[in-house]
Amino acid sequence: MVEVKFSWKDEHAQLVMLAGSFNGWIPQPMNKINNTWQLTVNLIVAKTYLYKFIVDGIWRSDDTKETVDDNHGGRNNVVFVNSASSLEDSPPSPRPESKQSKQPKQPKQSTTTKQQNIQSQQLKQNKLQTKVKPLSKDKLQKPDYWEERLALWDKIKQAQSPQPGPAITITLPDGATKQGQAGVTTPMDIANDISKVLAQNVVVSKVNGILWDLLRPLESDCNLELIKFDSDEGKKVFWHSSAHIMGQALEYIFNCSLCMGPALRNGGFYYDMATPMDENGQNLTFEHEDAKLVEQVVEKIVNEKQPFERLVLTKEEAYEMFRYNKYKTQIISEKVQDGETCTAYRCGPLIDLCKGPHLPHTGKIKAFKVWKNASAYWKSDAANDSLQRVYGMTFPDKKMFTAWQQELELAKKRDHRLQGTLQELFFFHELSPGSPFFLPRGVKVYNKLVDFVRNEYKKRGFTEVISPNMFNKNLWETSGHWEHYKDDMFLLRVEEQDFALKPMNCPGHCLMYLSKGKRPYKELPIRFADFGVLHRNELSGALTGLTRVRRFCQDDAHIFCRPDQIASEMRACFEFLKYVYDIFGWHFTLELSTRPEKKYIGEIETWNHAEAQLAECLNEFVGEGGWKINKGDGAFYGPKIDIHVFDALKREHQCATIQLDFNLPKNFDLKYIQENDTEARPVMIHRAIFGSLERFMAILIENTAGKWPFWLSPRPCIILTLSSKHDEYAKKLCSEFLDYGFESDVDLSDHTLPKKVLLSQQQYYNYVLCVGDTEVENNTVNVRLNNQTKEYTIPQLIDEWRQLLKEHK
Repeated sequence: MVEVKFSWKDEHAQLVMLAGSFNGWIPQPMNKINNTWQLTVNLIVAKTYLYKFIVDGIWRSDDTKETVDDNHGGRNNVVFVNSASSLEDSPPSPRPESKQSKQPKQPKQSTTTKQQNIQSQQLKQNKLQTKVKPLSKDKLQKPDYWEERLALWDKIKQAQSPQPGPAITITLPDGATKQGQAGVTTPMDIANDISKVLAQNVVVSKVNGILWDLLRPLESDCNLELIKFDSDEGKKVFWHSSAHIMGQALEYIFNCSLCMGPALRNGGFYYDMATPMDENGQNLTFEHEDAKLVEQVVEKIVNEKQPFERLVLTKEEAYEMFRYNKYKTQIISEKVQDGETCTAYRCGPLIDLCKGPHLPHTGKIKAFKVWKNASAYWKSDAANDSLQRVYGMTFPDKKMFTAWQQELELAKKRDHRLQGTLQELFFFHELSPGSPFFLPRGVKVYNKLVDFVRNEYKKRGFTEVISPNMFNKNLWETSGHWEHYKDDMFLLRVEEQDFALKPMNCPGHCLMYLSKGKRPYKELPIRFADFGVLHRNELSGALTGLTRVRRFCQDDAHIFCRPDQIASEMRACFEFLKYVYDIFGWHFTLELSTRPEKKYIGEIETWNHAEAQLAECLNEFVGEGGWKINKGDGAFYGPKIDIHVFDALKREHQCATIQLDFNLPKNFDLKYIQENDTEARPVMIHRAIFGSLERFMAILIENTAGKWPFWLSPRPCIILTLSSKHDEYAKKLCSEFLDYGFESDVDLSDHTLPKKVLLSQQQYYNYVLCVGDTEVENNTVNVRLNNQTKEYTIPQLIDEWRQLLKEHK
């Protein structure tokens, strides 16, 4: 047996109680002491099930210590609490998927004086046990490589001391000019000359359109733009610099080898580190109490206002600078060509290989928090070393930090994994990781989304098809997937031949086009739509609820058209996209993802032509400047337009995509007969509006938090009876509604009507219909809505529902 301790807010303790429904684990009476719940469970059973219910926790026993995996498949993961005054103040991490079961009623807490005294004593004792000690310098040793690294930095820097140059003119965005001296004047000098307040708020600059350190001297006449935190570029630089600051703390505490530490698109940053081995030959792991220690070290670094310095290194100098770190030397080997240079940045004793730019100094950080960690693999490859990943968040203002914490609290309540359990929509199981089990309520939402798209397909000229799930290796070699996408596919060996589950529908649709040979030009465009099941071999550590899965469906479609039809088909795709997202009330942004640097098929001229056409279509749809370039992120077979949507918490998600493909038609030798009887090759447009239905549902679940619009609701209506003598009328109404195409539930329990109403409201039923003697006599229903009642005839109610369906409300 093993004792499990963990911290959770009261409102989420119900998930722990849900575990009681599993075989082999009967929760024992629990005591809440200092926000810590304690359970005694069978270790084997606990290992199998408990991690699904614990986000902020760790296993503990006399001879066992394992961290709980917060992403189903990573190793040694634990989400931790740090600078909060109590465990309850911890920010949430993404929730693990939970098993579906009913929520038992929680036991009431005793309030006797004796019990209160015992609890008070236990509380004081627990506080003493869990208190994190202040930073102790005698227990931390500077890494051996610091001294040698700093000496080499000083040597190289001395040889690179900039020399003053001629007078230069700096032009500001408003046309104003400032005078300076090349090699001396910095963007920070200009900011100070304009305004002391501006100098305090600026985080980075742009010189002739290129991001530039504020303390880096200008080199010639230039256009200068000063950038604050409120811009996307400012945030990225701020958080990237914050990663370096945290990296310095990690080196000091763990004597580790830092790997990569990027800013994150949705805010914050992380740093991966390879830790040394302990006396037992095991790599050190990031533990619960380490978060506080990191924050203490970071606070010291921030208070020192360490300047960020930039240094240019030759490839040989870079090898020597980072020879203690095999991960950095591998980056140098792969990214820096012989005879070329790279850059490194220093803040305090930290020196890191980096392109920059960075903040002027560490004192710009006004609020810092380490808020979770996970395991990772070097370069996201499970065949490589396992690393420790530590996530952090910083802000230049404490008010921003407070707002972020409030958003995290809201995100915790709206998390689709938690809501999926509470609303009985779906669950996950370790026997099929990354593959959701949709429960009846979840299937209702899922099918309504599919039906919505199917109805639109009929109006827009799409033909639905069904293609196989498994294809021979030869198909994937023809399409290019075997060479460029094989690692992300599930491979099978069948009768001495190689097969793979399809990760996408496009190659199969090419075979469908070929099934009739060369098509006449009048038959184009052909629009194939497919809701086929797709499988992608995502790393276990990357699986995140419904947003990142291994088994999923898309509202996938492929349009085969003539070159002269590209513009009209793209226009129709954009119109379809806007129509759908307007219904859901979603704001979206557009990105043109261009040719990957290495993994692509076809000629560069073909790619350039396709990218130019997509850019023209984007300009027509949203105008110049209404979209961005996402360099190098296109599919291996063609450029694409990625559509990013924002959920209720303003977090960004990539859902829809539109791709222009000249290469797959060439690989499969697709042809059509032109009007003059000559052969020509069609163009292929890949298009998805929802994208992954699973991801789309996750965003909907978090946006609605249980309050679904009627047309999508998993609980559109419930009928409540005043007493058992009205049960038959309620059943009759249920059947009548079904004849009109509307599902409803009925509560025939022995609860009082007020109790039934309360329970129905807590489950967010859209319509709560009450029936008693009056309703039976008049063949009506009494609708409870917003604490008001209104009597409806059945035809009136059906008409209202039909109108809601028509308006998608």
